[in-house]
Amino acid sequence: VGFEGGTLQVGIASANTSAGHLHHILQSTEWTNFLALLGSGVLTFLAGAEIDPVSLKANWRVSVLIGVLSFAVPFAVVWFVAQFIFSWPIHQAQIAGIALSTTSVAVVYAVMIEGGFSDTAMGKMILAACFITDFGTVLALGTLFANYNLRLLLFVSVTLIVLWFMPRWTQSIITRLGATQVSEPEVKFIFCVLFFLGGLATTAKSEAVLPAYLLGLVVAGVFLRDKTLVRRLRSIAFAVFTPFYFIKAGLYVSLPALWTGLMVISAFLILKMVTKIAGVFPLARLHYMKMKEASYTTLLMATGLTFGTISALFGLQNHIIDQTQYTILVSTVILSAFVPTLVAQKLFQPSVEAMQAWGRLYRKRMQVLSVEDVGENGDEKK
Repeated sequence: VGFEGGTLQVGIASANTSAGHLHHILQSTEWTNFLALLGSGVLTFLAGAEIDPVSLKANWRVSVLIGVLSFAVPFAVVWFVAQFIFSWPIHQAQIAGIALSTTSVAVVYAVMIEGGFSDTAMGKMILAACFITDFGTVLALGTLFANYNLRLLLFVSVTLIVLWFMPRWTQSIITRLGATQVSEPEVKFIFCVLFFLGGLATTAKSEAVLPAYLLGLVVAGVFLRDKTLVRRLRSIAFAVFTPFYFIKAGLYVSLPALWTGLMVISAFLILKMVTKIAGVFPLARLHYMKMKEASYTTLLMATGLTFGTISALFGLQNHIIDQTQYTILVSTVILSAFVPTLVAQKLFQPSVEAMQAWGRLYRKRMQVLSVEDVGENGDEKK
């Protein structure tokens, strides 16, 4: 959160500096636009690659239900309010709904790692639900604003073929070349495929983050067995590409529009929190979570950052929303990254034991037994 928020603040500061040299140094050029495009694609790919396929299968029911409603309820309600209360045109209201329906996998993943929750049953379930939510966001962005023509058909066909063979290709390159070549051929291969599909998506007037997210998901199983590769990709992405994306996203924020739009920003933030609570909390309680764990899950699902800014920037660059609306949406997204996270960690953070206990209870109620539920003597844990 700190890194992404910090680079956004650099862009905002440079865009709104009337004196000094920063404004003249940090300006959008063709190269920075290109690197920013790569940054959004690589960041989206890494978000998909963080998903544990085994956990997604084990907790598919609760993950899918929470993930779908975590996307659908905010998307529909924010779209309705933006169009009929704030009088935004339909496509602008759709961008608002998409941008504020997201859950930040990056934020949730960081919280899980820092708290030691990533290996718990509940931690894995929350990350899987984040994937479902963000997949809905990416799918909505790719379908609502796509140009349906032969180029799109070609893009979809090629993407499906690449997704089918990608795990096999990646594993083969790692096995044959990964341990012997110092030039990192597996990293180059991943970037090459990302750039190819991203360029194809741009040609088809679609959004490059859609194939990147799906690509991350299909190779997640390979990355699960080779943590070194994902660490290398993450280091390259955060050191080289993503700073350009977040700086560019901040460059379009207007401080005058920020001050005049404070009421709308506050309304959108409250609306996002309320709709996330309405969509997630009842389902969390229905799936055997106690009040504290259900509140914690709900607040983490209410976070947003990466896909929210990507959606808003897509709307601005394609002339769907104006700079004032962009400023309102990005400001709301940034606040939603910090506020729910802080409240969740300070007031509702459960223990590792409680998160594991929920997993055992859930599997017992679903009549699914895993290795985690069996003790050393072969008896079922209580």
